[in-house]
Amino acid sequence: MKFIRSRFAPIMILFAVITLQACKPKKLIQKSAPPVETPKPAPVDPPKPKPVEATKPAVVPVKNPDLNINEVKIQFEFDSSVLRTSSYSTLDQVASQMKLDPNSTYVLNGYASIEGTKEHNLRLSKDRANAVKTYLVNAGVSANNIKTKGFGTRNPVADNSTEAGKELNRRVEIKTKQ
Repeated sequence: MKFIRSRFAPIMILFAVITLQACKPKKLIQKSAPPVETPKPAPVDPPKPKPVEATKPAVVPVKNPDLNINEVKIQFEFDSSVLRTSSYSTLDQVASQMKLDPNSTYVLNGYASIEGTKEHNLRLSKDRANAVKTYLVNAGVSANNIKTKGFGTRNPVADNSTEAGKELNRRVEIKTKQ
């Protein structure tokens, strides 16, 4: 035991001294910051004339002889008033034709297939007509020139007993008001 004390005690004392040395607070020496150079003011140049912007030629809508607005039918998915992306190009053409004659008034007639209650189909047909109107107004057609009507399941163009017929009846027709 004496042997352990004689060898172990000096090691413990050495370890304590090293540990205490490590725990002493150290003085931090701050390095002085390098001097900051103040930027010299840039020489003032005389103002340059603004470049003349080239004006874009106005896009003039051209009458499309192949498009009869009164024959356009915009189709919709089952129980939806969201426009199909395939309808966008047709609606863009319709909008350009409508903008050619700003004094004309148009009626958007919305329809639904036979599924659902009468009240639901009437509301759905109005929503479909309003969706088409919103698209046309966003394309630049005056909202005052467009009226909407919802007819629900009235005036089907196809047989509502087949799926193909029901699909054809989910539509909005555009009519020129006389």
